[in-house]
Parts: sequence; structure tokens; C-alpha cells
Amino acid sequence: MAPPRPALLRPRFWLLLLRLLLLQLVLGSGECRGRGRAEAGAGARGGGAERTADPGPKLDGAESERGRSRSERRWSRVGPREGMQPGVKGDGTEMDPGRGCSHSTELAFTVEPSDEIVVPEQSVVLGCRAEGTPPVRVTWRKNGAELPESTHALVLGNGSLLLPNFRPDGGTGPSDEGDYDCVAQNRFGLVVSRKARIQAATMSDFHVHPQATVGEEGGVARFQCQIHGLPKPLILWEKNHIPIDTRNDRYTLLPKGVLQITGLRAEDSGIFHCVASNIASVRVSQGASLTVSGSGSSAYKEPTILVGPENLTLTVHQTAVLECVATGNPRPIVSWSRLDGRPIGVEGIQVLGTGNLIISDVTVQHSGVYVCAANRPGTRVRRTAQGQLVVQAPAEFIQHPQSISRPAGTTAMFTCQAQGEPPPHVTWLKNGQVLGPGGHVRLRNNNSTLTISGIGPEDEAIYQCVAENSAGSSQASARLTVLWAEGLPGPPRDVRAVSVSATSVCVSWSEPLLNTKEIIGYVLHIRKAADPPELEYQEAVSKSTFQQLVSDLEPSTSYSFYIKAYTPRGASLASVPTLASTLGEVPAPPPLSIRVLSSNSVQLLWELPTKLTQRDGGFKVFYRPASQALFTGPIVLPGTLTAYNITQLDPTEVYEVKLLAYNQHGDGNATVRFVSLRGASERTAPGPPCDCRKDETSNKTSATGIIIGIHIGVTCIIFCVLFLMFGYRGRLLQCKDMEDQLSPPQGPRSLALNGMGQGDRGQLTGDEKRLDLNELEQLFPLSLGSGQQGSRLMLDPGSPAPCDETQLSTLPPDELSLLEEEITEMACLAAGIPPHRDEAPSPSPTHEG
Repeated sequence: MAPPRPALLRPRFWLLLLRLLLLQLVLGSGECRGRGRAEAGAGARGGGAERTADPGPKLDGAESERGRSRSERRWSRVGPREGMQPGVKGDGTEMDPGRGCSHSTELAFTVEPSDEIVVPEQSVVLGCRAEGTPPVRVTWRKNGAELPESTHALVLGNGSLLLPNFRPDGGTGPSDEGDYDCVAQNRFGLVVSRKARIQAATMSDFHVHPQATVGEEGGVARFQCQIHGLPKPLILWEKNHIPIDTRNDRYTLLPKGVLQITGLRAEDSGIFHCVASNIASVRVSQGASLTVSGSGSSAYKEPTILVGPENLTLTVHQTAVLECVATGNPRPIVSWSRLDGRPIGVEGIQVLGTGNLIISDVTVQHSGVYVCAANRPGTRVRRTAQGQLVVQAPAEFIQHPQSISRPAGTTAMFTCQAQGEPPPHVTWLKNGQVLGPGGHVRLRNNNSTLTISGIGPEDEAIYQCVAENSAGSSQASARLTVLWAEGLPGPPRDVRAVSVSATSVCVSWSEPLLNTKEIIGYVLHIRKAADPPELEYQEAVSKSTFQQLVSDLEPSTSYSFYIKAYTPRGASLASVPTLASTLGEVPAPPPLSIRVLSSNSVQLLWELPTKLTQRDGGFKVFYRPASQALFTGPIVLPGTLTAYNITQLDPTEVYEVKLLAYNQHGDGNATVRFVSLRGASERTAPGPPCDCRKDETSNKTSATGIIIGIHIGVTCIIFCVLFLMFGYRGRLLQCKDMEDQLSPPQGPRSLALNGMGQGDRGQLTGDEKRLDLNELEQLFPLSLGSGQQGSRLMLDPGSPAPCDETQLSTLPPDELSLLEEEITEMACLAAGIPPHRDEAPSPSPTHEG
């Protein structure tokens, strides 16, 4: 056998290449007409970025010139100047003077490669086309590595890749199978297409052959074969080497390689073969015989499901085949339902044969558990089987990232939302390289939001959002343009941070080198070194200050600091970040309590304080008698203890106890407590033996006497006070014959007491009680003589005391209060309570008779 000729010497290769070149010329001539349609579809599956306007202002004519001059005086792009160049329209497209058609300035794909299954030694073309500001260079990658051009891989003029002689993976030589993506690049950045998996067409041997079957007339027969292949083989059936007539309603062919025959007849007997074919090969299975016996019995048979639905996992737009074969006598009725109770629907739904459910063009909503039920006609007797259908959907975007222009030093944000089943995973690329969180880049909301803070020239690039799941992938891109205001100051220099205490750090810096006249202040950015950038906070500093004391920090914590200078036109670039750690903090005083255990021992109890590490810290105990100057200690204890006993103490002393906690940063403040052991010694002193019965009797007697005495005393005090204050005072005021009393200078004044007025004076009779002056004198033996004339109450025992008229001399307020005080003292004396005076005692009273 002659060796095969190289691909370049085969006429078929040159014919294919010539055909592709002609196709490229035809597509190139109609490129301007079809570009709008291509741009409209760029955001679809695998379809690049959504077109956005150029960040420049949309101006025309003279307004465009004036607007451009103002814009260029204030802002310019970092890197190559883009501006509003000739040939660039206000809508973000650029005119090609050589061809007279416009193209988008955004670099994006209009055609991306798709998955392919290729027959070995045949050619395949992977499509790729990108547009953007020229020149646009397209290269290819295989399995993530750049694919060099060779005779086995040719990049065509429109960016497509030609593999003229596809080589399958044989395990020894080079192979063309793998994941391919194309890379488009211009002066603004780089974008990567979706991955396309290229596989060789194959066909395996049958791993399940049909089996011989025997059935009764009117019954059901089923044959099945299984085989793997790429692409999925088409399976047909032959009876006695003749293709089966699919127009026969009794014969049902399922796509998964199943043949069902219902209502068996004698002519159905024969040899059946399974025939599988795809672009790679054709395979024929072993033969299986079908034998149909005589007429079946008319006896009753319970409904039985021979084959129920299988669990399936499909991708949207495919066809689901749920098999259900049931037998019984009478013939059962097969029905379908969903386990969740939702209706199956009618669109795209059909029943094949006697009970197979076919769902065409499946969607995610078709996912669920399907139940096949075999019902005996006219009864509730039924048998069921169920299978689960899972429909996956490749990732697709519901929100594309938008190209943006931002001034240097500000924050840029891209948002990209994708959906699919299962939910897709989102990855961000920067100029084709995977971009992870860190530094001034952070990802949020399951990577759907990309935020870049403090942007600079190095951040200007094309950013891609790649959404991928097990059903497929899609990508979209957007460009970040960094604007720079002319005349902005440079970044602050010589930033240093020095720890001052456990909660403060002093940050200092130097003035920028350039454009410092317009600086209006500085902003210090602060965050914990372990925290993400979004948790930083800022402190504003005046333009004449070049150091700042940052307080309220956490002890033993590392912090990051950087500074920006601000002018009325914007902020400078950030300074180089610097790190500093706050000093450590000593532990807080531990809460301490003391419990007396005996007459010579106590127990110290405390709680573990904060800032105490068990490895580098502990406790110290000091104690002394209060009458001495020197402490005993320190007694060093480990940081795991929370109790300690002190023994051999003097029971007659009062002790001072100190407890403090320490760590690697030093000793903390001490907690001081005083404790006395005298009470404990008295409680523990032995006493003489007692006569329990005698003590019990005496205790009962003494307790009863004390209770009775208290009640009698209290009752006497209450009655005495009421009697003296109301009874005798009323009688004193009602008596009209009181003599030798002092009249005030303004003359006597009559009062009506107890509801008695002038008209009631004559109502008193001689039978009523009269004031006994001797009794009053005995109760109030007071002679209020303080040297004031007319201020004494004189009682003459010899004068009559008729009670037919009530008169009262008005006394000065001081005398009235003195009288009430004397009455109160007497009540207290009657109750056995010694009088208590805050002033000097009055002269001793005199008693007559």
C-alpha cells in the first residue's frame, strides 16, 4: 500500500482553500451592508460586548471643534491620545476612508467558534470575526495555549481557523481535538471568544444487543439496543433484514433505540436487528427472534408496567422521550401527570404508541418528576412509575457590562448578570487574563459586580465577563478608559506610619513634586490590612498639614495607609501604601470577688479579662495585713485559672488583696479588695453546752412576752397621743372661765370650735364636763416665762371655770410650736422613748401641788 500523500498535495485541499477565498471576497464586499445586523447580534450567546457610545461628547460641526478644544484642554486619555480624531463619528464608530464604511471603535466579536464534531482526516473551519478600531489582530489558542500557525492550522484573512486534515486523539501522535478560542487585539486591549470543543466523530460497538422475546397474540413485545457514538447515532430496526415500516401504528420506534410492538400477531414473528449510523460509521447488532404464541387467555390480569420512564438530563431545545409500557387484561389505559401537580401542557407534547410521552424542544420549565399511571378501565385500580427530567440551559446574559470613561483616581464599576441552569459561574478577564479580587479590585454579588477603586493608567483595558455552566458558556466585554486632568499634582511622597500607642498611629508625608500650587487638601485613606478595600474610611487634612494622628484604632492590628492630594479639578494618583501595626494593650483589671472559707483561709474568684492570651499572659496575686506596709507576692498564676486559695492567715487581721493580669505587653491595673476574718473566727469559736429543753421553754416564754409587750406599748402610745392632742386641747379651748392668761396687745379674739358659733354659746348646760384646772396643771406644769410680757398662760386653781363660753387668746407662733413640742415630748416619755432635742433645753418646769 502506498503511503498517504500530504494534505497540501491533495486536490481536495486546494479546491477547499479556493472556495474559502472566494467566500471571503463575497463576504468582504457585503461587510458594510451586513455590519449593522452583526452588531445587533453581538450580545447574544457568545456575542461580545454590547455597543456603547464613545466617552467623548456627541457634537457636530463647529460645536464639535469647540467642544473638542475644551475637552482636550481639561481632559486627555492616559496613554495614546484618542480624542475626537478625524474620521470618528459622534456615535462611537470610525470611518474607513479606503472602503467608505464605518465600524465600531469597541473591540468585539461578531462571529465566534462553535462546538464541532469532525470526521478524521477531513477539514474543518472554526469561524471567528472581530471588529474594532484597526488594526485588529486575531490569533488562536488551543487548551489555553497560543496556537502557532502551521500547515495543520491556518488562520484565514477574516480570522477563521482552518484545520485541513483533522487528526483524532490516538494516544501517540499529535491531535487536533481540544478546546479552541480566538483572541482579538488592538491598541485598546484584548478580548477572548467563547471556547469551542472540537471532537472526532466516533462509533463504538453495541454494548446492549436485542434479546429474543416470546409473546402472546394481542400482547406487547419490546426490543432494545444501546450504542455510544459522536454524534449521537441514529437507530433504525430491521425485520428479517428488511427495514420496518414505521407507518404501521403497532410498531413504535423510540430515538433511544427501543422498538415496541403492540397487539402482537402471528405475522410479527421473525428476526430483528438494530442498525446504528452516524457520520463516523454504521453498526448492525446481533439478531433477536420474536415468537408469537397462540391466542392469549381471556382471564383477568392486573395492570402491570413493564418499563417505566428513566431519569433524563437534557439541554434546552432537545427532545425528551419518556417511555411507559404497560400490560394487563383488559388492556390498561396509560396516563401521564407531574408529581408537583402542574399541568404538562399541550404545546410540543405528543403520545407515541400506547403510552410514550414525547416532549419536543424542551425548556427549563419542563424540568420535573413525571408519573406514568396504568389504570384498569372502569375501576380505580392503577399502577404507577416515575422518572425525573432535568433540563439544562447554557449561560446567557441578561445584563451586559457597559464601556465607561472615568477620571484617574476615581472608581470604575462593571456589572454583568447571567442566567442559566444550573446557575452559571462568572469569571472576569482583563485583556484576556483572569482577574481575581485583591488590591484595589474587588468582586461582589457572586462576581457579577467588578469594582476598581483608585483607577490609574495601568487599569485601562478591556474587561470581559465570562459566564459558564455545564450546558455552555458566553462572554461579553467592555472597555475602561482612564481620563487624566492636565495639571494635577503627583502622588504624595515619603509616606510613613509610626505607632504611637495601642490605639493610635501617626502618619506623615511630603508634598508632591509637581503642580502643588492648586492643592486644597489631602485625604488619608485608612483600612485594616486584612479587610477588603470597600471597608476603608477617609480623613480629610488641610493643605498645610503633612502629618495626621489617626486614633480610635484597635490594639495589635495592622493597618494600611495611603494619601491623595486634591485640587479643584480632581485628585492625584494615590501614594504608595504603607503598613503599620498598633502597639499591644495590657489586659483590663479582672473582676474579683473574695469568699471566706475558714478563720484562716479565703478564696479568690475572678473572670478572664480581654487582651489576655493564655500562652503569653497570666495573673499576679499580692496580699498583706492592713496594718503592715509590705505585700506578700507576687504569686504568679497561669492565664487559665479563675480561682486561687490563700491560707495560713491571721484571724484577727483585716487583709488587703490585689489581683492583676499581665501579657506580653506588660502588667494591667490591679483590682483591690479588703477582707476581714474576725467574723469567721467568732462564728467558728466553740460555746458551752446547752440544756435544749430549758432553752426551748425559756425561748418560747421570752418570745411570747416580747410580742405582748410590743403590742401593749404601741397601743398605749397611740391612745395617749390621740387623747392628749384632741381631748384635752378641745376642753381647754371650750372653757370660758380660764383666768390669768396673757392677752395679746390687739385684744382677745373669739373662735368657733367643733362647729360651735356665736349662736351656740348658750346651749352648754351645767351638766357638761368642765375644765379641771388641777388636772390641766398636772398635765402641763409649764411656766413659759421667757421674759416677754403677755406671752404666758397662767392657770389659777382657785378661780371658777364655767364652761358656758369659749375664749382663746391668740399666742405667737413660736409659743404654739413650743406647746406642741412639749406635748409630743410627753407622749414620747409615756412610750418610754427619751426626748431628742436639736436646740438647747428650756427652763425646768415647776409643779404646784
